[in-house]
Amino acid sequence: MKRIIAEDLLKIKAVFFRPDEPFTWASGIKSPVYCDNRLTLSYPEVRCDIENGLAALIKENYPDAQVLMGTSTAGIAHAAITAHILGLPMGYVRSSAKDHGRKNQIEGRLEKGQKTVVVEDLISTGGSVLEVVDILRSNGADVLGIVSIFTYGMKKGVERLASAEVKNVSLTDFDVITDVAAEKGYIARKDIERLIAFRNDPSDESWIGEKK
Repeated sequence: MKRIIAEDLLKIKAVFFRPDEPFTWASGIKSPVYCDNRLTLSYPEVRCDIENGLAALIKENYPDAQVLMGTSTAGIAHAAITAHILGLPMGYVRSSAKDHGRKNQIEGRLEKGQKTVVVEDLISTGGSVLEVVDILRSNGADVLGIVSIFTYGMKKGVERLASAEVKNVSLTDFDVITDVAAEKGYIARKDIERLIAFRNDPSDESWIGEKK
């Protein structure tokens, strides 16, 4: 499954490598990879692979799940489709509470003690998804863990999840996707070392200056 999803993401350029012309993240970090899993919604075959894959991960890892909660905004559609496949209720968590009406931050019905799985599109440093977990827990949810499409496997993210005692399972990961990208000719095999160097320490930009 990891290789199939990696091929899907590369094919539609939801994950796109550019080690010689780095992208700049909102945080200011220079990155050799661009990831926009929202694009998967526009490709029915890829979308089908992903939603069926997420459903399979939930069945395998969280068989007691009672509700799915998507992250805002990228996880909402994936949570909805996957919940439909599994016959489960779903909702989503806003980045901040509404300033009108009932001022909800959690949309959809969530009962106290309900066994909940968070659906996220990607995991990098883990900060945003852990905020969602905290909000759900503070509202009485029993958060079983997270499912995501893609994870970088960054040390900071891994450590944050472990510290919060939150499990994450992903359809594919950075190591697999770089290997498939080299195999399929999206990047040169020699670029993998640079890409892994970025993943291991995003604050160290020495990989940018390496010769081709």
